[in-house]
Amino acid sequence: MSEVPAGSRPAVTPVRVVVALCLIAPFVAMLWVGSYAKTDPAFAGIPFFYWYQMLWVLISTVLTMVAFQLWQRDQRERRAQREQYAATRREQEQEGVSL
Repeated sequence: MSEVPAGSRPAVTPVRVVVALCLIAPFVAMLWVGSYAKTDPAFAGIPFFYWYQMLWVLISTVLTMVAFQLWQRDQRERRAQREQYAATRREQEQEGVSL
């Protein structure tokens, strides 16, 4: 059975919560049709219903990029932590064998 490092990070971290919120926000905004099912205010002659959805295409792109960057950073930190733990374990095992 594999041992879990004493200082290991939990599966749910604040960074992962922010990632989830960034990915869920566009779905909630688009599924809540009652919030944008109207024609006013118009923007450049385009009814609110249409330009609101197009705005969310841009917002979704930005939120997805932010989520991806946060996820990549979190994965790098976790990988570094695992490698550090493995190196420490190897050193401890080598010291135990040499004694």
